[in-house]
Amino acid sequence: MSDQVFCHSGYEYAERPTAFIWQDQRLEIATIQARWQKPGFKCFRINTTDEQIFELCYNQTADEWLIQQP
Repeated sequence: MSDQVFCHSGYEYAERPTAFIWQDQRLEIATIQARWQKPGFKCFRINTTDEQIFELCYNQTADEWLIQQP
């Protein structure tokens, strides 16, 4: 099952994440520290408003988000 991520989508889907669900809580994204792409994925290292760090990766082929704490 895909993790739930809310994102800004302009000219393409998943330009940048804005919030996500983690342990049944909605966490808002304060800043994006880094972004990168690898074949089939868009990835972001983010800071939440409560100062946690996460990596969010969007699998374009499977249309799924994956969330992890580094």
